[in-house]
Amino acid sequence: MKQFWLIVGTEQSWKVALQNNNIWGLKDFRELRSLWNMLREGDGVVFYVSKPVHGIVGFGSVTTKFRQDAPLWPEEIEKNAVVWPLRFEFDVEYCLAPDMWRTHRYTSHDLQMITRMVFQCYPIEEANVARVALDLKPYAPLIKSHAAEETYPLPALATPNHESLKSYLAEIGSIQGYIAQMEYPMESARLDVVWRRIERSVPTYVFEVQIGGDIYHAMAKLKHAFDLWNSHIFLVGTLQDKSKYQELISGTFHEVADRMRFIDVPTVHELLQRKRSYKELETTLGIIPR
Repeated sequence: MKQFWLIVGTEQSWKVALQNNNIWGLKDFRELRSLWNMLREGDGVVFYVSKPVHGIVGFGSVTTKFRQDAPLWPEEIEKNAVVWPLRFEFDVEYCLAPDMWRTHRYTSHDLQMITRMVFQCYPIEEANVARVALDLKPYAPLIKSHAAEETYPLPALATPNHESLKSYLAEIGSIQGYIAQMEYPMESARLDVVWRRIERSVPTYVFEVQIGGDIYHAMAKLKHAFDLWNSHIFLVGTLQDKSKYQELISGTFHEVADRMRFIDVPTVHELLQRKRSYKELETTLGIIPR
């Protein structure tokens, strides 16, 4: 079930976060770790700027979370140490311009009383009070859609090749705006393809390509990537490989059954074709992708 979270930070912390691909971090204290473990992709986040602003200035949603073992923010880089390892990325739905934070933010006495906690669950009713005050539409209860997805004929992909599929995945990631890298090092192993948000971040998405090969070893690497970084993990293979994947995901790798996904080869090809088409259209229209 979707939750809402109040994020409390200084004026400077918010400016740094918004300038660094919308990444927020928490210290690894027991209470914060418990809350961070409850955080889910798609959860709503409410931006609260502490003194001297003392108010809510924006809203967004969580895109992914991960534990970071490399310095990212200026203070961490200066100390050469990770201070806020429990991290998550978020999309910005709405945020006041910084020069309007002090004059247009939403605040109340009760809100200021609870913001001694830097990260906490926040009732949707309270979030909606702030949204209305900022002239935004209130959050509505989520209604699950059962509409069938539109399907398209797939172009044939002859003789799928391990290296070409890796390059396809890397190109898709680049079009999406990620830093895509093949043969990414992970301890003593290498991952086929990873996508990262920024240069110093851990992989947000990890892909292993197996065409009739050692599926067990590929899935083991993906599980390890999830354990290390909380990455989105994908195994790419043929439909003939899917039965072996399903056998392993329901047995040996059942712990990541709700996190690992299987993508068949034609789907990778279709996705690349669509991404290229969208990119060409954006170029024609003069739209610059993010």
